[in-house]
Amino acid sequence: MFNLRNTSFLLFVTILNVINFVDRQFLASFANFIIPDLQLSNTEFGLLTGVVFIFFYTVSGLFIGTLADRYNRTRIIGIGVIIWSFFTALSGLAKNFITLAIPRIFIGIGESAMTPTTMSILSDRYEIKKLGFAAGFYYMGVPLGVGVSLILAGYLGPVIGWRGCFYLIGSIGVVLGLAMLLVKDSPRKNIPTTSNQKSFSEIISLLISALTRSKSLMLTIAAGTIYHLNLGASVFDQVWAIQDKGLDRAAFAQASGWIFTIFGILGSVFGGTFSDWALKKYNLPRTWFLLILTLISMPFAFTRYLDPDGTLFWVGICVAAFGLGCFYGPVFAVIQELVPPSIRGTIVGFNLVCLNLLGFVPGSIIAGIVLDNMLASGAEMPYTQTLVAFSVMFLILGPILYYLAGKYYQADKEALEKEFG
Repeated sequence: MFNLRNTSFLLFVTILNVINFVDRQFLASFANFIIPDLQLSNTEFGLLTGVVFIFFYTVSGLFIGTLADRYNRTRIIGIGVIIWSFFTALSGLAKNFITLAIPRIFIGIGESAMTPTTMSILSDRYEIKKLGFAAGFYYMGVPLGVGVSLILAGYLGPVIGWRGCFYLIGSIGVVLGLAMLLVKDSPRKNIPTTSNQKSFSEIISLLISALTRSKSLMLTIAAGTIYHLNLGASVFDQVWAIQDKGLDRAAFAQASGWIFTIFGILGSVFGGTFSDWALKKYNLPRTWFLLILTLISMPFAFTRYLDPDGTLFWVGICVAAFGLGCFYGPVFAVIQELVPPSIRGTIVGFNLVCLNLLGFVPGSIIAGIVLDNMLASGAEMPYTQTLVAFSVMFLILGPILYYLAGKYYQADKEALEKEFG
């Protein structure tokens, strides 16, 4: 049955998540503007998009996840949005690596409030059989945020500059954050009132217990971590297109922005909705749903490295955008299904630690270091070689982890429900 209250909330937090990923993606989208303007090396750029942001984002996210399991969640989101948006605007004043790195730290802290808290609320507003749709719709913010940031880089970048775009999106975010402070939190389902008073150590103990008792949970998180190694390297996609493929920086940003917006949205809706349908109709684990999608898309994984004048080049980019959209709904639904309600915010925070600190950060740093060394040695098409290597790694390991996670899913779910209720 249609629920206007839940739908309105889902739409609002999805808009906030779009702003979240626009802010996060801005450095990668404006790479061809920022790197020469601030005279950054690829290693420095990898640090800015990786560890400088992600370390504080993930560590804060785990802590805020425990707060979300105890305190008013909409206020936590609102404060986080205001913090990250203010420092996004402040980033527009950067003159060098250090003056861009400092705001990135606070952007990471602010953004860490968004997903653990939101997913905790959505799990209270939506039944398990519809949670894949809700998570997929919310995580539409990832491809849509990437797409919008690229569109801004392609269209507004040449007009108002990358600094003006930072000022603009930061101002919009502050207004939306203030609006979120006015939204009421949702009642928590299936949790005694005393559980909100659990200490930090008790919540972490529950988290560890759930992790050690579920192979499916650990394998799902591991698969996502490997995927994010690949995403970490992809921060150099815009530079790759210009340096190795000879495309115009504004034109490619525009084209890829529209592709990620359109195909990313389609992927988000498809991944969330059809993983719900496959689970309900065939009892197909969501990770097996992702396994099937990965195997189908494999032939197209490398076509984007072909001649950019050919159709297959753009087909490969469209498939990559669609796959990015499909990923988040099923994965976050799985980890919400496998843990007790009292630690749903915390498990999302832990998952983000793994995805980002163990996946995205090493991917961006390693890619940056490798690229600087390859450029110094005069290697041919260094960006292409680096990105292909990361793609191969995921396509070898990802399907194996998806399969094993699905294999243990039902037994682990039943065991955890029996133990934690």
